[in-house]
Amino acid sequence: MNKISIKSPAKLNLYLKIISKLPNNYHEIDSRFQLIDIYDDLSFLNTKSSKISVKCSDTSIKEKDNIVYKTAIEMQELNNGGGIDICIKKVIPSGAGLGGGSSDAASTIIMLNKLWNMSLSLEQMLDIGRRIGADVPFFINGKNAHVSGAGDIIQQIDSDISNYIVIDPLIFNSTKSMFAKYSITDSHGNNVSSYQQNSFWSIFLDANKQVKKFYTENIKKYEICLSGSGSAMFIKYNCDAEKEKILKIIPTNWRFFEAKPLQYSPLLEFV
Repeated sequence: MNKISIKSPAKLNLYLKIISKLPNNYHEIDSRFQLIDIYDDLSFLNTKSSKISVKCSDTSIKEKDNIVYKTAIEMQELNNGGGIDICIKKVIPSGAGLGGGSSDAASTIIMLNKLWNMSLSLEQMLDIGRRIGADVPFFINGKNAHVSGAGDIIQQIDSDISNYIVIDPLIFNSTKSMFAKYSITDSHGNNVSSYQQNSFWSIFLDANKQVKKFYTENIKKYEICLSGSGSAMFIKYNCDAEKEKILKIIPTNWRFFEAKPLQYSPLLEFV
């Protein structure tokens, strides 16, 4: 097998609570991760050279800054060589709390294990994932989960059955930066957790006036949820009539996706 093309799924945090800051500067969280049918498209082509090449449709992501490039280098070192051409068609918004980068990194670990005949076990791939990023093991595991600890304790749960409108306000949020802001605000004794669905709501709304206006005008009619550290939001719906009402409240300069829950990741076929 020389080439594989796969779909790398996004996730929603149905809720996210920050419990405390850990001694290693990570944060203890309590969250529910739900896979959804929004995907990045990735293709992997084995090469005879030792070069790692990563081309991405989002040109703002420079090759050597791309988490996929960093992951491929790590896999190459473990494999004592190997070359690969990776092409990424980005659909999952970056910096939106939907796990696009982590999902793509997980796909890279799984696909290179396959293409390079590395014969790594699931546990070995999960260990690599933990070194790459907190959410990467979830995507390698490929099943909906309750996630706790520093994001490394994963307990499989049943899929949600909702339909979602995922709202992208076209704001790039750095997860690292958002956790740093949370730590500063929390250390000053401010109530950063007054929003039950997601501990980041207060910080996110205070920093984005248009989003705050949208939230304030619509929260009494709709349960507006924040995914991860933002910026993507989502609203559940049950029928087409509800969906049409939700679509009408989204500002015209924002993007949206209609999404459905996944029972499991398509990547499981290759694990």
